[in-house]
Amino acid sequence: MAKRLILSFNRILVEKIIPPSKTNSGILLPEKTSQLNSGKVVAVGPGARDRDGKLIPVNLKEGDTVLLPAYGGTEVKLDEKEYHLYRDDGILGTLHD
Repeated sequence: MAKRLILSFNRILVEKIIPPSKTNSGILLPEKTSQLNSGKVVAVGPGARDRDGKLIPVNLKEGDTVLLPAYGGTEVKLDEKEYHLYRDDGILGTLHD
């Protein structure tokens, strides 16, 4: 197993946020609750290069909460945890409190 993953180009490693299945008071929530498909950025690549060879940095940083598309991304398993790998332009937006 890989202990460390170094991302290439404009790739972003995201850990999906799983909504709770139960409230604090113990009420079970239905599976089809209207939750956003969101995740937390775990790692970010250096960025892509344009035609002139200049680096275009990724506009996200580690720890950002992002809105993910319903489909897409590549599933990656590291140390028994499941992550998803996206391109920078595959992320729909960032979520702020």
